[in-house]
Amino acid sequence: MSQSQNSLVTLERKTKETEISIKFGLTPGEISIDTGLPFFDHMLSQLAKHSSSCLKLKAIGDLEVDAHHTVEDTGILLGEALKTAIGDKTGIVRFASVSLPLDEALIDVALDISGRPYLGYFINFDPDTQFLGSPGFDPQLAEEFFRAFVTSSQITLHINLKYGKNIHHILEATFKGVAVCLKRAIEKSGNQIPSTKGVL
Repeated sequence: MSQSQNSLVTLERKTKETEISIKFGLTPGEISIDTGLPFFDHMLSQLAKHSSSCLKLKAIGDLEVDAHHTVEDTGILLGEALKTAIGDKTGIVRFASVSLPLDEALIDVALDISGRPYLGYFINFDPDTQFLGSPGFDPQLAEEFFRAFVTSSQITLHINLKYGKNIHHILEATFKGVAVCLKRAIEKSGNQIPSTKGVL
């Protein structure tokens, strides 16, 4: 059954480590995000804004232990929300790619709403890289977010750092690049499933 792209998907996820609620839609709307990690909130806001999505998200996690659980579980639930919002993929463009700059950083992103989860993440950080924001966000957690997001949304996503120095710029370009690809890939271009198999 096809999901209306104008409707909001409401989901919750509760574990012993996190409690997360999401309202998500594929048309522009309110963006309100609180994960307890301001830098991560900023990145998720970029993802919603530049994909022309509505996103209201509240996450309570065991940040006293580590940010990993909150970041990963947010990716799981947001990916599930995206998959539900897209529906049966009738008429979508399906593929998108972009080379996106942010000051000195340049990121290449390619995406396929394929029904097959795969993440190619080619961004390496210096192990001595400082955490971003307060409380701190380990830059390597971005990969964990995208892996969880890809797995639950069942999309194929490749992210490649061409060059860049500033970690904030690199990560922001990454989230913006994924957002732009999502916006383009879910655009309508007909009334058929974009696959010779007839299903995605």
